[in-house]
Amino acid sequence: MKKIIAIVMALAMVFSLALVFTSCTDNAATGEESSTEADAATGMTAKEGVLVMATNAAFPPYEFVEGGEYAGIDVEIAGKIAEKLGMTLEIKDVEFGSIIGGVQTGKFDIGMAGMTVTPTRLESVNFSTTYATGIQVVIVAEGSSITSLDDLVGDGSMKFGVQQDTTGDIYASSSVEDGGYGEENVVRYKTGADAVQALKTGKVDAVIIDNEPAKSFVAANEGLKILDAEWAVEDYAIAIAKENTELLTAVNNALAELEADGTIADIIAKYIPTSEDTTA
Repeated sequence: MKKIIAIVMALAMVFSLALVFTSCTDNAATGEESSTEADAATGMTAKEGVLVMATNAAFPPYEFVEGGEYAGIDVEIAGKIAEKLGMTLEIKDVEFGSIIGGVQTGKFDIGMAGMTVTPTRLESVNFSTTYATGIQVVIVAEGSSITSLDDLVGDGSMKFGVQQDTTGDIYASSSVEDGGYGEENVVRYKTGADAVQALKTGKVDAVIIDNEPAKSFVAANEGLKILDAEWAVEDYAIAIAKENTELLTAVNNALAELEADGTIADIIAKYIPTSEDTTA
């Protein structure tokens, strides 16, 4: 009798395990168990009704914190995109170098941080259409022997400060033959503000950074100036996971509408007044 009971119990256990396995397999096939990251890679957004934007909020006037709130060109444009999509914008302030990876894995829906499209970044994510143009410039100390771009050399006599993983970092650390100054002559910092502080204390001879943040840093730090020339010109776009073509299309459509009705131009003019605006 005990043998019969044991056999019955064993068969019941096997049957239960089979049901669990089948259920898990079915869920996997239908995607019911998919994680937030998996949803983000194939669906519209990681959170229903929420557009999660990754940025590095130390890049005025594109993104910064003012009065405890996020502000800037990218922040306002992202907010308008979210409105167009019927969503709420959620901002995550992270290190610049972690934005692409976070978008790629679905941790964030979009990446906006004055980000330039580069061949390397295109290997990991897609980019929206361009919404703004950035200019890379060089900041030096007043009275510096560096008076023009022609004075910048990669022979070991100068150190160049950059924000890590930005295009300023990418371009400057390339070889002299490729137009850069060499990896060994570049000092990387987590933020542009850190690089500027290094310039003020004499740890680097020049800082390569976008023009608009450069103007903000120079205005806030006495004894610095921007060289009178464009070091590089580039276009800004929004990073989106390669698999999330639905979101890419939706964002591009929203950008087109915001461009057509003048919203983007108004936002940029709000933070970057033209010469006519400043003299009016």
